[in-house]
Amino acid sequence: MPDTGILGLGTYVPPRIVTNNEAGANAGIDDEWITRKTAIRQRRWAEPHQATSDLATHAAHTALTNAHITPDQLTTIVVATSTPDRPQPPTAAYVQHQLRATNAAAFDINAVCSGEIFALSTIHGALTHRGGHALLIGADLYSRILNPTDPKTICLFGDGAGAMIISHNTPHAHLRHLALHTFGELAHLIEVPAGGSRLPTNNHTLQTGSQYFTMNGRQVRQFVEEKLPQLTKQFLHEAGVTPDDIHHFIPHQANGIMLETVFTHLALTHATMHQTLTHYGNTGAASIPITLDKATRENAFKPGDLILLAGFGGGMSAGFALLEW
Repeated sequence: MPDTGILGLGTYVPPRIVTNNEAGANAGIDDEWITRKTAIRQRRWAEPHQATSDLATHAAHTALTNAHITPDQLTTIVVATSTPDRPQPPTAAYVQHQLRATNAAAFDINAVCSGEIFALSTIHGALTHRGGHALLIGADLYSRILNPTDPKTICLFGDGAGAMIISHNTPHAHLRHLALHTFGELAHLIEVPAGGSRLPTNNHTLQTGSQYFTMNGRQVRQFVEEKLPQLTKQFLHEAGVTPDDIHHFIPHQANGIMLETVFTHLALTHATMHQTLTHYGNTGAASIPITLDKATRENAFKPGDLILLAGFGGGMSAGFALLEW
């Protein structure tokens, strides 16, 4: 897929910095425990007046500026999120309106923390039919759905958005290969039980805390540590490259301790793993574009470098993309 690539990137995180001690206060955990278990030292949480679309729009403005294009040149807007402004309409519709991108079709994709990769695959197809430029935004605002007394989740997540302008015939960051996977038999491992058609919100669900994000951390970690190396090996083989060919690895920023273990098992001997979770935590679908943007601004890539993006999350899902700088 050498004709599709990234023209510009942008990031937005809320200004409010939340320390480990503040995040863990109601769950009985502190900075030492959180850092030792996750390598996360702080995160950003949105202000009460901010919604997911606001974070996404901020990131989009930066990406448009860096790509040197205007909103009216966009033909497609996709927001990857599992924390939409509302169940409907799509959060992307609000972003389209705020940008005044009147020529763009706008819709959401929910593949939880793999959403950015799933959306990247969708946008590749959309550009083939619609042409022009596409805006892809991974945006999540998890602070609103976390149980403040749950030590397994309250310490992990931050709020943020990362945006990409995707176009044909870009000067760098060409999309070489994509792969998507879903393991629906494990869907119960990551859930927000209430609020949908299966279990509508009511007094009982609010009393039981069913509106909060839940995760079986042990089994999720087992899934990632067992499946990701296997799927990565398969993906690289399909892409016609070897682990030694990869120069950079940008995974979903779930847990720093877990990522170090996974990175060792992947045996990407010549690759640098990039992380942003130390300061931003797990930003859901935003974590990969935020980390890619940071590495780009730090001039980490040189022409010809191969960059492996790996997303994983609820569903359970996994997605991979190979970029050539």
